[in-house]
Amino acid sequence: MDDADIVQRINELAAEEHRLERAHAGQRPSAEERAHLEQLGVALDQCWDLLRQRRARRETGGNP
Repeated sequence: MDDADIVQRINELAAEEHRLERAHAGQRPSAEERAHLEQLGVALDQCWDLLRQRRARRETGGNP
């Protein structure tokens, strides 16, 4: 997996998160949808962390 793949995954996760949020504008999502939104948030955080780590290693001459 390279940086472009990670960025693509971030964009996919963010788009799904936004779709769910827009679908429930002004309404409370179900417990299942809230759990899914939480999972999306965790996955987004993990992808961003991975991308930052890879960039930091590259900047310091390491292998991403």
